[in-house]
Amino acid sequence: MNGHDRLGYEQRLALELAAIGQRLVTISSEMRSASVASAATAVAEVVAPPPTPQAPVSVPLPPDPWSQQGAMPVPPPVPQQQWPQQQWPQPPQQWPAPQPRESLLEKLGKDGAGSKLLAWVGGAITVLGFVLLLILAIQRGWLGPMPRVIGGAVFSGALVGIGIWLHRNPTGRTGAFALAATGFAGLYLDVIAATSLYEYLPPPVGLVVGLGVAATGVVLALRWDSQTLAVGVVAACAICSPVLTEGFTVLLVGFLLVLKMASTPVQIQRNWPGLAIAGGFPPIIASLLTTANAIPRDYEWTVVGVAAATTVVGIVVALLTTRKRPDDIVAVALVAGSALPAMFATTLLSDPANSVLAGAVAAVLLAIWMVPDLPRSFTTAAGATGMLALFQTTVIALDGNVRTAIVLAEAVLLAFLAARLNKKSALVGSIVFGAVGFLMTVSQAVPITWLLEEPRYVIAGSGDYAAGLVTAVVLGVFAATAPWAALKMQVLREPAKHPFPWIIAGLVLLYGAAGAVLCAALLVSPDESGFLFGHSMVTVSWTVAALFLLVRGINNKALRISGLILVGAAVVKLVTFDLGALDGVARVLAFLGAGLVLLTAGTRYAKLVASAKNPDSYESKPAAPPSH
Repeated sequence: MNGHDRLGYEQRLALELAAIGQRLVTISSEMRSASVASAATAVAEVVAPPPTPQAPVSVPLPPDPWSQQGAMPVPPPVPQQQWPQQQWPQPPQQWPAPQPRESLLEKLGKDGAGSKLLAWVGGAITVLGFVLLLILAIQRGWLGPMPRVIGGAVFSGALVGIGIWLHRNPTGRTGAFALAATGFAGLYLDVIAATSLYEYLPPPVGLVVGLGVAATGVVLALRWDSQTLAVGVVAACAICSPVLTEGFTVLLVGFLLVLKMASTPVQIQRNWPGLAIAGGFPPIIASLLTTANAIPRDYEWTVVGVAAATTVVGIVVALLTTRKRPDDIVAVALVAGSALPAMFATTLLSDPANSVLAGAVAAVLLAIWMVPDLPRSFTTAAGATGMLALFQTTVIALDGNVRTAIVLAEAVLLAFLAARLNKKSALVGSIVFGAVGFLMTVSQAVPITWLLEEPRYVIAGSGDYAAGLVTAVVLGVFAATAPWAALKMQVLREPAKHPFPWIIAGLVLLYGAAGAVLCAALLVSPDESGFLFGHSMVTVSWTVAALFLLVRGINNKALRISGLILVGAAVVKLVTFDLGALDGVARVLAFLGAGLVLLTAGTRYAKLVASAKNPDSYESKPAAPPSH
């Protein structure tokens, strides 16, 4: 190859290398643009779209050096690559920091706060002055009853009219709210005075007129969209009403219920917790105090009727409110508090009316507790109050040892309901009922003295022993049911992981079983022989139960431990109690029975443990098939 050929070959190679480099640069640009676009999509921010990559530059083939004699081919200029400008994502938007809550001093320091405070304080003092004027007019004999009522109505109506006139100007609305609230409170108190003090209006007519006045005030507050006005009207009427009714009376509870009924539609429509509190709780407090001041056998049915009406209205309002706003905490407090007047009113009634009233309250609240689509906090409050009413019904309707057995039976029923419906409130109620029932059992139904002292030192009859037998059996059932329900609901762990509750339940079950055996023996023979035989049977029954637990607990550590503890308890009872308290045949039966059971248990249990550890032992192998 001569020099001219070599020169042409090198030029052609240089052109091909330049074309390859151009293609690599284009591919790199496309890949970088794709990576920028994917990064912008990942951060989900507004990013300018990447520039369109340039099309690859076509490089023409070099001319043939043999076609042009003497002409040297010149390589085309390589175009300069335009790199795309990389767009980085914008930083995330910075949300404003939450503003700290204003303190009372900061609120008072705002512009206009002083005028609002002065207006509302002036309104409150005006209402109080109106009440004092009525009282002073009665004491001094100023004018007559009719001019007092008419004058109070005209004065209060003028305040309402001035408030409506001022509300047309935005700068005077603070005074308008205070004047309107003062005027409606004065009108309502004037109606109470005309009904309670002067008796111009019969109570039913006075309640209807009061309902109209209160409803008008609350509707005006709704139209003006002012919770402050609504609370001012209702709270002023509720606070000043006891002064004009001369204490807590049935008529006072009626007027407070009228306030509650007037505020209920607005309370349901608007989320005004202040109005709910001002209208909901004064009737409950007044009903409780009226019942406390009532003398039994003196118009008790009227007091009970008003208390029952307070309970019904409160529960209905709470239900309507929670249907509208499931997260309303005032409705939760209202459903629990509304049951108290009727429950407390049972103290004025005799049997069986008192237990019927308490049972009706318990039935209504427990029915609400079982409704599945109500908020859990609401149903929990209703269920807790319903269980309290159920306990009150049991205590009122029953007496003696039967009462204890029924309380424990209710504890068992609540444990089953908790496991079936997965309600933790039912489990808590079951534990509370069971604890109260256990204390009643130890102190009354099956006292510990029956287990320690001979019958000649215990004054009891066959009926008491029979009731004690039933109570002890139900106590044992509860001690087994409550841990099972807690374990099923995953509230309680297995005995090996959480042993303390299981130990407590085992001790209660042990007491119930011992009481049942001893009561059965005393029921058959209520003398010293029955007492001695019963104790010997208790010791033997403990050893039998220990054997059962050991056999069932070969593969369960908790059951094995329980069985060994029960064996130790039986041995301790033999040495510390049976050896000294029993004598003659009873002592021999206790020691022989317990000893034989323990001996049999030890022999059989050793074989079972060996079989469990060596499943290929002789005893565990299946029999060989017969040879033909």
